[in-house]
Amino acid sequence: NDDDPAAQVTVTFVDREGAERVVTAKPGLSLLQIAHANAVDLEGACEGSLACSTCHVYLEQSAFDALDDPCDDENDMLDLAFGLSEVSRLGCQVNVTTDLDGIRVTLPPATRNMAVDGFVPQPH
Repeated sequence: NDDDPAAQVTVTFVDREGAERVVTAKPGLSLLQIAHANAVDLEGACEGSLACSTCHVYLEQSAFDALDDPCDDENDMLDLAFGLSEVSRLGCQVNVTTDLDGIRVTLPPATRNMAVDGFVPQPH
């Protein structure tokens, strides 16, 4: 039950080198918040304001399928993400629930930070 003050969700972050980091978090927090609280190297340049794709992560298919579809703004930012996959989401938009207990989150091999890299999206 997500309302239980003692409720904890286990999240496994898999970094770019394949090393796993298992952490626990309160339901309701985003993957980005959980990563930052546990010194996991997930950037989040826009601090969760849906203005970048630096918190791009890969989810397991079962977790991806359990979530609501990404909103249009998230899809627009995902289109700019490096290494986009069928199970890509933005960590700032995925709030963990007890249903996601045990979720594995894999960090992509690189991120694209438009503000730093000078990337200019092309009109389409």
